[in-house]
Amino acid sequence: MRNKREVFSPVRKKRSWRNVDGVTFVGVVKEKTVARRLYAQARSRGKAAGIVRTNSQNMETFKAELFVPASSKVEFELQYQGLMMRKLSVYEYVLNLQPGKLVPQFQVDVYIYEPMGIAYVEVPNILGEQFEGITKVTHSKNKAHVSFRPTLQQQRSCHKCTSTALSGLFIVKYDVVWENNGGNLQISDGHFVHFFAPSNLAPLPKNIVFVIDVSGSMWGLKMKQTVQAMQTILDDLSYNDFFSIIDFNHNVRCWSEELVPASSIQVAEAKKYIQAIQPNGGTNINEALLRAIYMLSKGLTYGYIDPRSVSMIILVSDGDPTVGEIKLSTIQKNVKRIMREEFSLFSLGIGFDVDYDFLERIAMENRGMAQRIYANQDASEQLRNFYTQVSSPLLRKIDIQFPDIAVSKVTQNIFDKYFNGSELVVAGKLNPGFPVLQGLITASSAWMEMTFNVDANVNELDEVLASQANVYSGFAKQLWAYITIKQLMADRALAPNAVKKRKITHEILNLALEHQFVTPMTAMLVESEDGTERVLADLPKDPKQACCTDLQLGRKPILVTSIPPEGVPPRNPPWPVPTTMEAEAGPITLTVVNTVDNDPHFIIHLPKKNMDVCFNIDSEPGDILSLVSDSDSGVVVNGQLRAAKQPEKNKMKTYFGTIAIYYKPGHIKVKITTEHISIEDEQYTHFISWKETGNLTQNGVQITIKRDSHVTITLNEKVSFMVLLHRVWKKHPVNVDFLGIYTPHTNVYSPKVHGLIGQFAIEPEVQVYSLHDGLDPGKPEATMDVKGGKLAVTRGWQKDYRADKVHGSDVYCWFIHNSGKGFIDGNYKNYIVPQLDSFLQQDKFKSLWNTTS
Repeated sequence: MRNKREVFSPVRKKRSWRNVDGVTFVGVVKEKTVARRLYAQARSRGKAAGIVRTNSQNMETFKAELFVPASSKVEFELQYQGLMMRKLSVYEYVLNLQPGKLVPQFQVDVYIYEPMGIAYVEVPNILGEQFEGITKVTHSKNKAHVSFRPTLQQQRSCHKCTSTALSGLFIVKYDVVWENNGGNLQISDGHFVHFFAPSNLAPLPKNIVFVIDVSGSMWGLKMKQTVQAMQTILDDLSYNDFFSIIDFNHNVRCWSEELVPASSIQVAEAKKYIQAIQPNGGTNINEALLRAIYMLSKGLTYGYIDPRSVSMIILVSDGDPTVGEIKLSTIQKNVKRIMREEFSLFSLGIGFDVDYDFLERIAMENRGMAQRIYANQDASEQLRNFYTQVSSPLLRKIDIQFPDIAVSKVTQNIFDKYFNGSELVVAGKLNPGFPVLQGLITASSAWMEMTFNVDANVNELDEVLASQANVYSGFAKQLWAYITIKQLMADRALAPNAVKKRKITHEILNLALEHQFVTPMTAMLVESEDGTERVLADLPKDPKQACCTDLQLGRKPILVTSIPPEGVPPRNPPWPVPTTMEAEAGPITLTVVNTVDNDPHFIIHLPKKNMDVCFNIDSEPGDILSLVSDSDSGVVVNGQLRAAKQPEKNKMKTYFGTIAIYYKPGHIKVKITTEHISIEDEQYTHFISWKETGNLTQNGVQITIKRDSHVTITLNEKVSFMVLLHRVWKKHPVNVDFLGIYTPHTNVYSPKVHGLIGQFAIEPEVQVYSLHDGLDPGKPEATMDVKGGKLAVTRGWQKDYRADKVHGSDVYCWFIHNSGKGFIDGNYKNYIVPQLDSFLQQDKFKSLWNTTS
């Protein structure tokens, strides 16, 4: 099953066994010593027996061994749940198909249910050409079904063969629809799970020291494949990355004594150095790691690497230390003592001669992770794939918080880094009495401070899951327990003393028994109803004997796979208080502003007269209009018009489809469309969905987004603009989505500010007189003196949509005809600019200003 990132990889195991007499065995997890004693009793009597082993450091890998009494026929079924982790922007379910013989009715069915929506489903055929086209995939918005049912003939290794060609991996790949960078919060059965996987962000620059074992044991294929992988990895470095290489045997050598920029020249030199390495000698891991830490520390201390960059050490080794400091616990302490908080250590262990537990402990203790590289023909590809996972850090210092009063027992919620294509998962218990749970995420990107808000209704998901088949509604509770046990196991491995270790062991045991997990402290006992026959699921004593590769499975939707047998530490975050404008309910007090909204209507407020003046602009679709242009302050606001779907009453309406704000001092361009918001600096462009609620700050520009409502841009705390999103019915024959912009009178510009709105920062002298009835009795007319001219004006109503985007609030104003002619400087066509970031060429208005003065 796989509901809400919850499936595959045994977070919990259950097994049943039926013999020829129809006796059914049901699995129950017990404390290990109790289970072993009962199992031994059954085995000594010659009863049916079996064992399911799980690697002590990895609950996702297990091996089954069975003892079947003579003349017995058994059916063995293992049901399990687990967490599928997202890697390289994909969730992957891997099933090892090795039936060993022809199976009359061979069948694999994979069901996926994703409340967030399914982006795609792929099933690459790696079983062989003869199985091409057999797999069937169907999916809708939220559901998918993958079916693999080869016939008996299709399974044959040749036309008349009695042997099977079916042997290999069956892989299902898919991803979900991520609507926003704040992630997805899901609540079920009194527990919550938050999945955080932002994208479309600029990568952080990185500093990498590659520490490569070149001892004698690396000779041959291991070294050849390491060199091949490094050639590709070095080519992948970005121009703003820094790197160096340390290779070690009984001695430690540095390709460069300090970090160097990843220019094409430096990369080429590094590749030559790697190519010339000749493995020999012993293994001095301790000195190599200390040298790498010193190199990173030197770069940070002397300031030639960016303090906002990500610094990491990637260790590649195939054996235990044999030279220098060889005591593993001492090496671990030495590294921990001088490792700075800004650095991470990633460990890659090649083959089974290396002490993988040590590599995993030292990596986890230093904000990294470890991975075993299997020493076979694709080891080079394994190395490259691992590097790809950590090659693109997007965020650092990620903090995911929930109100202390609403939640308890929250799993790890502060993370050092987030890598592109991965995900961070936080789970916890929900306290009663809260109909809605809110979360707050803060993080730092390359040049930006980011805050995102998420929320979810407590009952909504359970109601949806109750109507779905193949869905396990208790996924959140089991997932919370699984993550908690995994973290406790990591804490246990790093426990400083025996007392602390016993305490953590007790916690793991209690959780494992409550939620039926097989762990190093528990085992699964499978017994008949009367207890006379038993089977045991246990852990191997030697983790090097694990049978299988690490298959990480699971995630948020529910997924069921079956192969029938033949014939069948929280702190209080600064919770945001909605502003008056953002309040969901209650009266809304609106400040008086200048407005451009609808098709497009301009409303200019004149504070001295306490008067509102309105005009429309009848420009063409595609035209870019200058709204605010202040060359001295470096502020530009322009809007691009889009057309309605078709004319209405022989007139084509136009609306603002794009609003662009350029802040020259910070080199920041913000482009707002009806689809998304983009923030561009000198190097990168970040894309933010309208599905977000949050804040971003970069180079004096603060951006506040309210989900599907509006975005507020504040420049250097002196100038702000609010852009309102208007959504219309998609099937409307005429109307289209559009934007409105609102600017307060508190904005501080230079005296040279101009534009259709900006020119009114300096209020013109206005007199209105000769009020009389117009042709429309409800719209009186008058004469307006402004800028040395006399204008015929009409009293009418326009709309301010901040409080009510559907009906708007009425604004009583004097309407200027002919696209504002006489009220604005020059003609509206003078305000058409070539680019979204163009300043208005004010020489167009010099003659007018000279005449006026």
